[in-house]
Amino acid sequence: MARYLRTTTASLDEVAPRLWDPSEADGDAGTASDRQGVILEQYKIYVEMADRVSARRGLTNTFFLSLNTLIATAAGLVWKDRSAIEVWYLSIPLSALLLQCAAWFWLLRSYRQLNSAKYVVVGALEERLPASPYWRAEWKALGEGRDPSRYWPLTHLEQWIPVSFAVVYLAGFVIAALA
Repeated sequence: MARYLRTTTASLDEVAPRLWDPSEADGDAGTASDRQGVILEQYKIYVEMADRVSARRGLTNTFFLSLNTLIATAAGLVWKDRSAIEVWYLSIPLSALLLQCAAWFWLLRSYRQLNSAKYVVVGALEERLPASPYWRAEWKALGEGRDPSRYWPLTHLEQWIPVSFAVVYLAGFVIAALA
């Protein structure tokens, strides 16, 4: 189980050798200025792709928050008149909520892993550019996400939101069952 909860990312040393086309190393790809321009364009496209993954992650959060709200509200409306319904009927929306919380957790984890890998590739691309604003500057200034007093990566916190929802849903079900 720990294998599925822990995340690791490839290092720059693992990624950089696989990033470059062998012909680029031989100088067959044109002048140094041409190569630099191509690398810059690829860098821009790749950073945009990483940003789009983050945007999709935000949309995923919005989707699951809306779905949680819808199901929890429907269950609350049904449960409002407790005398007409058995408490165990709440197990159906509870199951739906717990399943979607699990899916939400794993999707966020997957987005986190994908973006972590993308930013290592961004760092490798920056090795060939005149400046390294993300890899050598910003990420280092933030303590590489290891020191929460400098920066606590949003993905570390965000991934536990579905877990907290699931705990609240379970607690609510237990309270309703005991009432």
